[in-house]
Amino acid sequence: MHSDSLAPWQKRHGFLAERQDRNARRTMVVLVLTFVTMVGEIIAGRMFGSMALLADGWHMGSHAAALGIAVFAYAYARRHAENSIYTFGTGKVGDLAAFSSALLLLVIAGLMAFESVERLLTPVAIDFRDAMIVAVLGLVVNLASAVILKDDHSHSHELSHDHDHGHAHAHHEDHNMRAAYVHVLTDALTSVLAIVALAAGLLWGLVWLDAAMGIVGAAIIVHWAVGLMRNTGRILLDAEPSGTVTAAVRKAIEGEADNRIADLHVWRVGPGHLAAVVTVVTHAARTPGHYKKLLAGIASLSHITVEVERCCDHPPHAQASVR
Repeated sequence: MHSDSLAPWQKRHGFLAERQDRNARRTMVVLVLTFVTMVGEIIAGRMFGSMALLADGWHMGSHAAALGIAVFAYAYARRHAENSIYTFGTGKVGDLAAFSSALLLLVIAGLMAFESVERLLTPVAIDFRDAMIVAVLGLVVNLASAVILKDDHSHSHELSHDHDHGHAHAHHEDHNMRAAYVHVLTDALTSVLAIVALAAGLLWGLVWLDAAMGIVGAAIIVHWAVGLMRNTGRILLDAEPSGTVTAAVRKAIEGEADNRIADLHVWRVGPGHLAAVVTVVTHAARTPGHYKKLLAGIASLSHITVEVERCCDHPPHAQASVR
């Protein structure tokens, strides 16, 4: 059953990102830019016999594949947003795509590290000037892509996952867009490291620095990929998004009469959208709608289910202090 068959009084579950269509368009632009650059480098590499151009072209191809995953996720989420076979909509499709992109990042990092170690053990001759041209071209393309994909929020703390603010912020993030952005950043990072290493090799003959920078770049990419997998993995497993939201729910419900929360589940169903299931035990039972109104001030709660149980076994207790 699709949304067209829903009655006016039935709830809809289209929990998509606030800027879903805008983000989809930006990702498509970057995908086209990356793909065109990839094809150009591969053709030029074969025409001029440049392994550096060929290698960078296929490397950009791996990121084009990741961007393709992101574009597909946006299209699929939009198309099936109101399809009732998805219990809480398709808001998590972007998180699934981001998790997949993080796995691809780990593969890329592994290949980079392997090739870099191989180059350290068996150095090869490098055409520093041609390679620098390729690296600068890649950097320009990736900086342009980063500008296109840059969100209105700072990405520096998006990669952080070790404090409560990070979790509180994370449930608003479009992780599909973030994954595309991280892929562009990794490409830009490898270009910057390559330029530094190639310049050192050209000026001072430090050939080994090229391979060493590859290992450094791989380590940074692994760090970013693990952070992305941790955040999206928590969402895919319906982990509690933050203690701040659950505390606000308890404060709103238990701050009235002798209400107590016997059971509470809060999880993310899409970027900026949380769902909550609450079981309230009280002597002064009211309708579920009454308790939903108590939670109206928590803007990120887009879907609330309330169960009310009348407490008859014990006399009313004193009103709970706010926690």
